[in-house]
Amino acid sequence: MKNNNIIRQLLALAAIFFASSCISDLDRYPINGNSAEKVYSTFEGYKSVLAKVYNAYGTSVNEGPAGYYDTSVGAEGDFLRAFFNLQSLTSEEGITTWSDAGLHDLNFMTWSPSNPFLAGLYSRSLYQILLVNEFLRESTDEKLNSRGISAANAEEIKFFRAEVRFLRAFQYWVLMDIFGNPSFIDENSLVGQQLPPQIKRADLFNYIENELLEIQTLLKDARSNEYGRADKAACWALLARLYLNAEIYTGTAHYSDAITYSSKVIAAGYSLKDSYAELFLADNHLNNPEVILSINYDGLSNQSYGGLCYIINAGFIVEHDEVPSINFREYFGMGGNGGWFGNRARKELTDRFEPADSRRLFFGQKASVDDVGEFTDGLMVAKFRNVTSNGSFGSNYEEAFPDTDFPLFRLAEMNFIYAEAVLRGGTGGTMANALIYMNDLRRRAFGNTSHDFVTFSLDDILNERSRELYWEGFRRTDLIRFGKYTSDTHLWQWKGGIKAGKGVENHRNLFPIPASDRMANPNLKQNEGYETN
Repeated sequence: MKNNNIIRQLLALAAIFFASSCISDLDRYPINGNSAEKVYSTFEGYKSVLAKVYNAYGTSVNEGPAGYYDTSVGAEGDFLRAFFNLQSLTSEEGITTWSDAGLHDLNFMTWSPSNPFLAGLYSRSLYQILLVNEFLRESTDEKLNSRGISAANAEEIKFFRAEVRFLRAFQYWVLMDIFGNPSFIDENSLVGQQLPPQIKRADLFNYIENELLEIQTLLKDARSNEYGRADKAACWALLARLYLNAEIYTGTAHYSDAITYSSKVIAAGYSLKDSYAELFLADNHLNNPEVILSINYDGLSNQSYGGLCYIINAGFIVEHDEVPSINFREYFGMGGNGGWFGNRARKELTDRFEPADSRRLFFGQKASVDDVGEFTDGLMVAKFRNVTSNGSFGSNYEEAFPDTDFPLFRLAEMNFIYAEAVLRGGTGGTMANALIYMNDLRRRAFGNTSHDFVTFSLDDILNERSRELYWEGFRRTDLIRFGKYTSDTHLWQWKGGIKAGKGVENHRNLFPIPASDRMANPNLKQNEGYETN
């Protein structure tokens, strides 16, 4: 197993240290106030808190010894599950057959501020930020000196501080991208004394940019940190993503900056893994030169019904008449509890692939989703599996908890960012290099040069991103950047609530601020178009 992974090493220790109360916003501490001195009294304590911050990305809740939970989001309220739902199910990538209140509104792009799945992601991102703020308050030079932390350990804790600042910047990017104008609080805010203010999207962009530019010099060098921890390359990757979408966020393009930072990652020593499918298997932490930062899972010690447990299990059915020769629980590596028959690919995704494309990881025969509630309408997505590259099951096959890690950033995205930014007029890059980066991905996909681009367009990039990055949480953001998300010229089945698809209101390029948060915090104004909901 992943013995060098801080999350797995210290998860049990972190659980002992924390017994947190539920939160409704950003105005409460993540740990009991009378336990802070004990928790942060040693270097090991600080590292256990760091483990908690990272682990919170991959689990629904952390439970302390007294039975208290960190958040009131619920057992399915982990970050990745919520993020996946809003990025994939609201696009022409995925659709769910489940009828939980609010889910079909994601399928149909008819959501309102009261949608519980919007509140789930909003609350989860704020919770992640709350954890970071508390860590930063407790790791100042003054605090470290007062607790007798050695000089050598204090230097290491400075790296911890830079890492959690990166994780906070990432969560603020999520909130900015999805909700636009969220609550804002940092380690200097008066906790519990005032309701958090609202920050405008452009101002939040500036905050994220400045944070990342500052911490890039404070993080460990690219590819030198423990597996699953942020380093300079992760910071550059988020900057590249931020700058690629800057015109949407602020009205001002930053394509040259996107080239600068994607180039830094490309030059940092990463390389494409030979096998595309092996990027998404249970041993994808091994011999993987492509992933820059991942959310890490362990079927024995890091169990959750969210994250990749959800993404894998919700994507297949136990038995399938169209392919009766396959035992899908064994194929996906998810045993007795596996196979939830929830999420399917939409035909607009699967029709985009050529038969010889090795990224075409689907099962089934009926691509069209004629009945949203019928799981065999649309194809099963077999991209993520809890099986190793040598065919063995993950560590917890019987209970269907995966070992497979989820890539938040990988080299392929940087190739696309470079190529798109060059094509959109950014300086500092060349079309010759952009063509190389695009064709590197095509050659991996097809195993030869027969499908190389001679030239490529922006639409080629959008389509190629779909084929390469599907099920990884990109599609909504990509469609918005290309002006196609709400448009009546780019349709997909069930867009707007009808099978043939129709355009929707432009204000749906942003999700509304959840009604529950606005009720709790009068400082929050609703996003345009949702005021009467």
